[in-house]
Amino acid sequence: MRLKKLVGFLFSRMVIVGLLILLQFAFIVVSIAYLSTTTIYLYPVLELLSLAVVLWIVASQDNPSYKIAWIIAIFVFPLFGGLFYLVWGNKTLNKKMRKKLEVSVQEGHQYLEEDSNIRQALNELSPQLTVQSDYIRNVSDFPLCRNTTARYFKVGEEKFEALKQELMKAKKFILLEYFILEPGKMWDTVFDILKQKVTEGVEVRLMYDDVGSLQTLPKIYDKLIQNAGIKLTVFNPFRPRLNAMMNYRDHRKICVIDGNVGFCGGINLADEYINVYPKLGHWKDTAVMLTGDGVWNFTFMFLQLWKYESGEDIEFDRYRPTVSCTDAKGFVQPFGDSPLDNYNVSENAYLHMINRATRYVYITTPYLILDNEMITALSMAAQSGVDVRIMTPHIPDKWYVHMVTQSYYKPLLEAGVTIMEYTPGFVHAKMFVVDDRVAIVGTTNLDFRSLYLHFECGVVFYEAPVIADVKKDILDTLQVCTNITLEVAKQISLPKRILRSFLRLFAPMM
Repeated sequence: MRLKKLVGFLFSRMVIVGLLILLQFAFIVVSIAYLSTTTIYLYPVLELLSLAVVLWIVASQDNPSYKIAWIIAIFVFPLFGGLFYLVWGNKTLNKKMRKKLEVSVQEGHQYLEEDSNIRQALNELSPQLTVQSDYIRNVSDFPLCRNTTARYFKVGEEKFEALKQELMKAKKFILLEYFILEPGKMWDTVFDILKQKVTEGVEVRLMYDDVGSLQTLPKIYDKLIQNAGIKLTVFNPFRPRLNAMMNYRDHRKICVIDGNVGFCGGINLADEYINVYPKLGHWKDTAVMLTGDGVWNFTFMFLQLWKYESGEDIEFDRYRPTVSCTDAKGFVQPFGDSPLDNYNVSENAYLHMINRATRYVYITTPYLILDNEMITALSMAAQSGVDVRIMTPHIPDKWYVHMVTQSYYKPLLEAGVTIMEYTPGFVHAKMFVVDDRVAIVGTTNLDFRSLYLHFECGVVFYEAPVIADVKKDILDTLQVCTNITLEVAKQISLPKRILRSFLRLFAPMM
C-alpha cells in the first residue's frame, strides 16, 4: 500500500509539472553558466541586465520588503537574478490581461451601485468608519450595504451544518468558489446535494484553484464534476512553464445561494476544517453567512472572476438578490481584493482599523509575516495604550512559515503587543475586531502571498450585532491559548535565530 502511494505521488501531476518547471530552471542556469565562460561579452551583459532590473525594482510600486528580497537575490546571483525576476517576479501585466482588467473595472462601475443614503447613515454614526468604507468603495467598487443580516460561525462544524441546510433550499442557482476541495465527509456531502439540485433544474457553478486543490483531488476529477451537470472553471491551471502568473491564486471561499444567501470565511471544503480528523490538533476556523442586499457584492465578485477566467459572457442582472432584510441592524461591506491592480485593499482595510482604534484591536491569523507598515501600525497602537492582541497557531502547518511568524514576536512584544498561540491546535481564522464598532471576517492572512499575490475576499461589519459575536469568540478562545512573553521570545538559541533571519529574507515569497 505504501509503495502504491509512493508511485502514485511520484507520477502525480504536481510532481510531473514541478519537475518540468525545475528542468526549465536548470536548463536556463546551466546554459547561462556555460555561455558566460565561452562568450566573453555575455557575463557583463547579464550583469548590466541585473543592474537595470534592480533599478527598475527600486522605481516600482511594489512593497519595499518584496523589493528587498529580490534585490538581495539578484546581487547574490548577478548572472541569473535579473533574468529570473523578469520571468518569475515581475508582476507587470501583458496586453491581454490589462484589457481583461479594464473590462472588469468597467463592469464594477456598472453593476455595483452606491446608495448615498446608506453612506450618509453611517457617516452620521461615525465619520471615521465612513472613511474606511469610502476607501474600499473607491478602490474596489464594492459598496456599503444595509438590509443584510449576518450569522457568525465560530467553528467549521457550525458552518457546515448551515451550508447543507441552505444548499438544500436552493431554487435557482448555486455559486461556489473555494481554494481547496478534497473528497471526504464535507465535500462528498456537498457534492451529493449539488448533484441533486442539478436534477431539480438548479444552475450550479463551481470554481476552485488548481494549485490549492492539486494535492487533494484525484486525476480527472474535473470530468466527474462536469459529468454531474455542474458548470466548472478551474482557476489558473498549473502548467509546466516558468511564469509569474502562476503566483496568482484564488484563495477566496464563497458560496452564494439564489443571490440571497452568501457564505464567506476561512473554511474550505475539506475534512480538517470540520475536525473530522485531528490533522493539526483542533482546527479553529470561522465563517459568516449573510442574507439580504449585501450578498450581491459576493455574487458579482464570483461572476466577475468566473468571466475573467473562463471568458464566458455573463448576464449579471439575472443573479441579483430578491430578498431584502429591512429590519437588519448595522452595515456590511463584502469586498474583494485582486493582485492584478495596484491596491492592497485587504491590508489597507486592516491598517485603517488599527490606526483608528482607541480601546482594543483583536486579531486572529494563521500566519504573521508582516511588512514595515503593518509592524509600525501595530506597534504604534500598542504604544498608544490600545490593547492589541494577536492569536496565532501553536501547532503549525508549515514549520518554516511558523518560524518566520515567530521571528516577528520580539519586536511586537517589545512595543506592548500581546501574542497568544492557540494551544489546542491550528487557528486558520482570519479576523480583526476593533472597539466594538468594526470587524472583518474573511480569507486574507497576514502574509505577503495573501496580501499581494492572491485573490481574496472578506466582509467588513460596521456597528452591526455580529461584531459582538466575533469579539466574544476571540476572548473565549484566548482562554485556551498560551501567552508568549518577551522573556520566552528572547530565549531562542543562536542557530534558530540565524535560521529565522535567513528564512525572513524570503518572507515576501511565502
